[in-house]
Amino acid sequence: MNLLTATPAEVRALIRREEITGPTAGMCGGYAQANLVILPERYAKDFEAFTAKNPKPCPVLEITKPGDPRIREIAQADLRTDLPRYFVYRNGIRTEECLNITELWQDDFVGFLIGCSFSFEEALLQAGIEIRHISMNRNVPMYKTNLPTQGVGVFHGPTVVSMRPMTPANAKRAAEITARFPRVHGGPIQIGNPLEIGISDLQKPDYGQPVDIHENEIPVFWACGVTPQAVIEQAKLPLVITHAPGHMFITDKLNSEFASK
Repeated sequence: MNLLTATPAEVRALIRREEITGPTAGMCGGYAQANLVILPERYAKDFEAFTAKNPKPCPVLEITKPGDPRIREIAQADLRTDLPRYFVYRNGIRTEECLNITELWQDDFVGFLIGCSFSFEEALLQAGIEIRHISMNRNVPMYKTNLPTQGVGVFHGPTVVSMRPMTPANAKRAAEITARFPRVHGGPIQIGNPLEIGISDLQKPDYGQPVDIHENEIPVFWACGVTPQAVIEQAKLPLVITHAPGHMFITDKLNSEFASK
């Protein structure tokens, strides 16, 4: 099966059967992907308020009903099985990595599906802008920054960014293109100066994998939906489940549906 042209339902079926367990960048061309956070209902109200205060890294696409593992608005799917890889956090420490969370599911769990920058990559590729992690068949590099999120209750911590190297001319074009996608992180938050946001070594990402940066290129940074994972590490909740970075939920919504007119 050609994963670029496959439908979301076809790819989710492969994921459910654990035949796809790796990063989802470049799959299901044209369709939006989403980050995931699952936490107990008693924390859901504060987390929802946290996402509302931090719309750049945490643009919410859907919130599931307490105890219901079904995704109903952006797809017809199951939170427990339809992502290729999950991280499990206990008291702020990542303790497990698994391919489904059926045995871990609780009756009070609420799922948050959060917009993903993979969604605007299609528009960049259509504009002739190379996406290096796709070219290198790697997971996008992601970094914790010195930019604080606006805290709510126990939820606070650094903003995480994803990075794509580009020529200065392409960086300018990419900023204009991605600004049209506010529900999937929008335009970049920093261009060309990683030290300004607290990143000292681009070859040592906190999540994902490093990519080549050519001599004529600069790093371009977008707010990233992995930000909640950095926040969860500080919140130290008894149990939280997220997607493994880069291993996204593939929705039935077209990327174009999240573009501003």
